[in-house]
Amino acid sequence: MNTMTELLREALREAPSLRAVARTTGVEAASLVRFRDGRQSLMLDAADRLAGYFGITSRPPRRRKDG
Repeated sequence: MNTMTELLREALREAPSLRAVARTTGVEAASLVRFRDGRQSLMLDAADRLAGYFGITSRPPRRRKDG
């Protein structure tokens, strides 16, 4: 199972233009590069904006059945 971090990093690796991503999401291009390369984490609001840009959604965790 891929984490949100892994999904976002992969999307950034495949993005044709980090400048376009930065311009549209408001996340600085330098931050995107550092995040993509694993040298920086993202604030939750920035991760939300990137997920929206790339169409990545999360789903609630499944509840365990007790017993």
